[in-house]
Amino acid sequence: MRHADDYAFDDADGVRALVRDNPWGTIVSFVPGKGLVASHYPLLLEEDAESIVLVSHVGRPDERLHELGAHEVMVIVYGPQGYISPSWYDTSPAVPTWNFAVAHLHGTPEILSDEENLQVLDRLVAHFETALPEPFLMHQTLENTAYAERIVHGTVGFRLRVDRFEAKEKMSQDKPVEVVDRVIEALGEPGPYQNPALADRMARVHGREQDA
Repeated sequence: MRHADDYAFDDADGVRALVRDNPWGTIVSFVPGKGLVASHYPLLLEEDAESIVLVSHVGRPDERLHELGAHEVMVIVYGPQGYISPSWYDTSPAVPTWNFAVAHLHGTPEILSDEENLQVLDRLVAHFETALPEPFLMHQTLENTAYAERIVHGTVGFRLRVDRFEAKEKMSQDKPVEVVDRVIEALGEPGPYQNPALADRMARVHGREQDA
């Protein structure tokens, strides 16, 4: 990842928040004889951990594809991102760019037992379902529980204790205040590049919560 002081993002709590708000990650491994392999799965934080700890699962046979647990993997998590038009700057010269928040999380996965994997699957379902008016929970009925206990054998759960991370948050920090305000306003307006999530993130980064 290209480093730039203007976009430094080295706050562990900020990275936790990024994962919490965007619980979908890309798992990347380098496997001898296979090269780079990648898979995509939902992620949860272990909230009581002092460091950054992720839990999730992969569907079989992805655990063999990655040789999961045998070596380090990198998990990539994205926050809001999108195109920024120079026409919004009202300054010259100007060029197009892309704003984004991203973290690369490194560690060696620990393989979970079937029992703990089932607990993680239960947490994943509950995490996403509880926002719904009639949540569908894994142990809502005996039938659901029996089905969950059957399908858990088709997945491999893991815990990833993050040893190190690299993160960047590019939100027009190098631009004057008036340009930042115009970009936030443009991202909130109807059009091909309307992006309220990115506008909100920019507003938070620049302390504009009340103006966004």
